[in-house]
Amino acid sequence: MKALKYIFFLILITIIALAIYIAVQPSEFSVTRTRTINAPAAVIYKNVNDFKNWKFWSSWAEKNPDMKITLPELTQGEGSSYTWEDKDGIGTMKTIETNTNKSIEQVMQFADFPSSDVSWKFKPNADGSTDVSWNITGKDLPFGFKAFTAFMGGMEKQIGPEYERSLEKLDSIVLLGMKKYSIVVAKETTQHSGGYYIYNTAATTLDDFKSKVATMLPAVVTYAQKNNITMAGAPYVLYHKYDEENNAVMFSCCVPTTARVITTGGTILTGQLAPFKAVKTTLNGDYSNLKEAWEKATKSILTSGLEQDENGPNIEAYLNTPINTPNPADLKTEIYIAVK
Repeated sequence: MKALKYIFFLILITIIALAIYIAVQPSEFSVTRTRTINAPAAVIYKNVNDFKNWKFWSSWAEKNPDMKITLPELTQGEGSSYTWEDKDGIGTMKTIETNTNKSIEQVMQFADFPSSDVSWKFKPNADGSTDVSWNITGKDLPFGFKAFTAFMGGMEKQIGPEYERSLEKLDSIVLLGMKKYSIVVAKETTQHSGGYYIYNTAATTLDDFKSKVATMLPAVVTYAQKNNITMAGAPYVLYHKYDEENNAVMFSCCVPTTARVITTGGTILTGQLAPFKAVKTTLNGDYSNLKEAWEKATKSILTSGLEQDENGPNIEAYLNTPINTPNPADLKTEIYIAVK
């Protein structure tokens, strides 16, 4: 009998001690993980801001392939949300505030637990990468919640590794998405309208070609803007000579105009391009794929029985630029090769 009383009091003391331990646990928590991703903030923000993308990089979805995810009509921006259901219960994440390319504020509600505040921060770095910080906080935690977290090892242990894995997957998916590209060679020839243009010109090595264009083309665009010259289309590079064997290229950086422009001398000149028949090739993706696009275009000309006009224009037109298109996968370039 004494032994039973001893055991009873021992259990009671243990329960009281455990209750005191749980009671003195913090009534709030905060877990943050940060990862540097080699991508522009705008690209990462766009992915995170749309709940349709979360299932692809969420570590919880990775571990629970049977998780049921329900998406409403609105999946991005303020007021958007998504709901998930697994063996542990039903949860909802809702976006309440956004600061484009900089931050996202959300609220998460899971099962009967108190709601938590979730925030994302996107900090651009000088080298083009972005520090992505993901935080979750909870306040005024009830006794039951504190008991749960205490037995599970705390929120750092529960959430920290999941955030790390999710950010790792987000990193891979964003970088892979930036590398996507497509090349489409038109089956039929097209008639390029030609027209007036202003330009600067240079001859250089193939090694220095990209850096030259990066300086010269913006100079022509800026000249047009400062002089209120109406652009009649996308800026382009006009190739006069491209000699891989001798590592040489001669080209002009051009801006098409609606009428003939009388320039004031200097390096900006005026030209006119006669209409010509061409094979058109469209590259959707990074400029690093331009060589492949030119090769496919040239091969298509040969296999289709057409003959390239050696004296005709070869044009590379840039419908958008990295300045206004942060994701290289969204860049669009049109190539026109003159044919007889």
